[in-house]
Amino acid sequence: MTETAARKATGPAWPRLGLTQETIVFFIAIAFFAVFAVTLPGFMASDNLLSLLQNVSVLGILGVAMGIVVIGRGIDLAMVATMAMSTAWTISLMNAGTDAVSAVLLGLGFAAVIGIVMGILIAYVEIPAIFATLAMSTVIYGFGRLALVDLDVIYVPEDADWLRAISGSVSGVPLPVIWFGLVALLAYAFLRFTRRGRYIYAMGDNYEAARITGIPVRPMTVLQYLLSSVIAFGAGIITASLLATVNIRVAQSTMVYDVILVVVLGGIGLSGGKGGVRNVIVGTVLIGILLNGMTIMDLSFTLQNLVKGAVLLVAIIVDSFVNPRDEQTAQQGDI
Repeated sequence: MTETAARKATGPAWPRLGLTQETIVFFIAIAFFAVFAVTLPGFMASDNLLSLLQNVSVLGILGVAMGIVVIGRGIDLAMVATMAMSTAWTISLMNAGTDAVSAVLLGLGFAAVIGIVMGILIAYVEIPAIFATLAMSTVIYGFGRLALVDLDVIYVPEDADWLRAISGSVSGVPLPVIWFGLVALLAYAFLRFTRRGRYIYAMGDNYEAARITGIPVRPMTVLQYLLSSVIAFGAGIITASLLATVNIRVAQSTMVYDVILVVVLGGIGLSGGKGGVRNVIVGTVLIGILLNGMTIMDLSFTLQNLVKGAVLLVAIIVDSFVNPRDEQTAQQGDI
């Protein structure tokens, strides 16, 4: 028995106790919530809980997009850059007098082109996903800053009432939470009940075997990144609605690592082929509570990044034991 096979056979103890990473993360989230509710003044205030729900929703939508890519044994480090630049261009067009429908369609088209280009680079040019998407992130920001928008902060037009309505509420429930639920439901249906969704799981489980059995792995890879970019654009529109602005500097922030943290903590293995939308939801809840708590504690941005980086590192180490990399994964060059 090889070392990898032995690790898979023995594995950690908690799965044999009937626990899953999803369940453990869920209880950790409840524990954090209870501790913060008792120790942090203002945590249980309605305004703070509303802010928590809204922020979690945007992070969760991005987590769903990243989850689809990671299940297929990929990674999308350009997601936040795509979100920022496509949304900023959309709002800029509206400020310049372009009608809302045309502006949104152009922004959506720009995001879709980015996803298709990344998919082609990874599937057909065979550049490892981590390098292709990292390079594309820089290209997207540079091109957008040079050719599409000339300001760091773009303000939503005063007459864009439809855009502001996106972040309203229905019966006290913030609309961003409903959008998150809708995106999660559609992604769940796609992954579990469609042929292409099953293809993504097969590719993540064993890319070469999927190719041999006739699965169109190259077009499916393009589809993964197309879906990721389109969903990121939707998250950007919701963010613009919430803040009434788009700050393109978020493209160079650490937000993409928050999204990866959501996915990995929730239980979607970086080796691909496992996990689903429920994992994204529990990971989103935990990270949302953690970020909100650190904000109330007024921790510096640097310290928050240190905490998030440490948690991400631990999560990846745990993932390497729970979902051991095989020889094929290493050859793919993914994370």
